[in-house]
Amino acid sequence: MDLRVLGYVVAIAEEGSISGAARRLQLTQPTLSRQLHDLERRLGVELFARAGRGIVPTAAGEALIRRAVHILADADAALNDVRLAAEGKTGRLTVGFAGSGINGALGDALGRLRAELPDVDLSLVELFDDAEMSVGILDGSLDVAVQRLPVRDARLATRVWTHEPLAIFLPSGHPLARTSDPAPVSVLGEIPLVLWPRESAPHAHGEITTLCHSAGIVPRVGARGRTVQTILALVAAGFGAAVMTDSYRVLHREGVTSRRLAGTTTTLHLVWRAGDMSPLLTRFMTALSGRAGG
Repeated sequence: MDLRVLGYVVAIAEEGSISGAARRLQLTQPTLSRQLHDLERRLGVELFARAGRGIVPTAAGEALIRRAVHILADADAALNDVRLAAEGKTGRLTVGFAGSGINGALGDALGRLRAELPDVDLSLVELFDDAEMSVGILDGSLDVAVQRLPVRDARLATRVWTHEPLAIFLPSGHPLARTSDPAPVSVLGEIPLVLWPRESAPHAHGEITTLCHSAGIVPRVGARGRTVQTILALVAAGFGAAVMTDSYRVLHREGVTSRRLAGTTTTLHLVWRAGDMSPLLTRFMTALSGRAGG
């Protein structure tokens, strides 16, 4: 049955006359009368009966109108869902991230995005390994990732999102912690380092050792930790210092003092499957990029 004709029936019932419904629908009265009579002939029933100067639904008409109201509402809702999906305003998006992102610019951006896109189901997955995030993009378990060191793979598309300074996190009682001024990279040679294990976080481990080697420093390893909490606990216990993004200072770990490392920065990338530019993903990255820091 034509949804348009169902709308005519509902309009006639609401207006109480064919002439009133025709004006509302911007149709001629003969046209609307013909549509109603054609429908009644196909159904083999009368849908309206005269009552005074107007018309009212028959029992058959009331049954049809009850159904028609729900059908038309569902049809409108379906069309609205299609429109919102095409505009990237509904759907599910799975976002991978690391603590270095969520503690900084990403946390603020996601809060604003939730307000802008209330009908989007944002599923957030915390991962501690950049390589694992890239794999998640490739196997489809993630739609987009915000990460520092994406794997180089032709199947991945990447875009620089924002930059953040690196900092050295020191035991509060260490002489290097007596000032909060930015520290030169050379201080990495003055204290053992608490590092990520190479086997579990090769990219992060490599970034720190490369930073040392570029400054002519052979790093001394004081301890290793697999999570930020463990690394900061080891720093507080005096095992050495850790190099992490400056945003981790918001954790305020007792016994740990941070200083920015002068002249250093790390980059957060948006990573997604090459060729995947769904409306929702496009809107997400456009909104995120519009708030990127420099």
